[in-house]
Amino acid sequence: MTGRLSVAVQGWLADHAVSGVVVFPGAGFVELVIRAGDEVGCGVVEELTLAAPLVVPASGSVAVQVVVGAAEESGRRGVWVYSRVDADGAWVSHAEGVLRPGVVEPVADLSVWPPVGAAPVDVGDGYAGLAARGYGYGAAFRGLTALWRRGDEVFAEVALPEAAGGVGGFGVHPVLVDAALHALLMAGAEGAEGAVLVPFCWQGVSLHAAGASAVRVRVAPAGPSAVSIELADGLGLPVLSVAAMRARPVSAQQLRAAVSGVGPDRLFELVWSAVSAAAGAGGAVL
Repeated sequence: MTGRLSVAVQGWLADHAVSGVVVFPGAGFVELVIRAGDEVGCGVVEELTLAAPLVVPASGSVAVQVVVGAAEESGRRGVWVYSRVDADGAWVSHAEGVLRPGVVEPVADLSVWPPVGAAPVDVGDGYAGLAARGYGYGAAFRGLTALWRRGDEVFAEVALPEAAGGVGGFGVHPVLVDAALHALLMAGAEGAEGAVLVPFCWQGVSLHAAGASAVRVRVAPAGPSAVSIELADGLGLPVLSVAAMRARPVSAQQLRAAVSGVGPDRLFELVWSAVSAAAGAGGAVL
């Protein structure tokens, strides 16, 4: 499956910056892969690992392709996401994962709201605080409207901002999923302080219902350095389940390397240089 990303067409992309660099949100890769899975009857993203950030250019567009492999006996299929800026340039690998048939059942009931026993958390200056830490969320990504904590659990209400452009064409708009993760940052959950964190591994992702523009959110621990995510609509009916999501810190140096196309995270290139016969004088030439 192929397409293009451009801030001129999808203006909301410009409102997602990390340390000053506009990057495609991790939740966007999840949406692309869910869409590809629909085409081959695979309703679960068993795993999706992000290898390199996809930097969205300030002008022009970037080509994107999602490749789904042949089915194994179990029904599982490999899936890969690539991009390139120039028509004659090399494709860059951004994500790799596995799709499978089936569904991931929700683990939380969000029909009772606000959650019993949860304490409200003030989010009035939450986005200003995140900006000071390096999370550059513009109007399109400021979807978090209310927040609660109950022990290790974080609950939130998220609504799609008008600047995000509506839910048409999406299974689940990446802004909704990204804003759900803002709840973890604003609540000061363990592991969310300090360095700028970006999602890099998603496991057990299943879309239950498409077209939601506002959701209830539950984020809870799901093992070492991982959280589970549940999204439900205004009645508590399931929208999206994520069994586990892991994040890792990203540095400004890594983002600069992604912008320039060079750096320690890029693959080395083998270049053959011709050697004249004279260069081999006095020794064996193989």
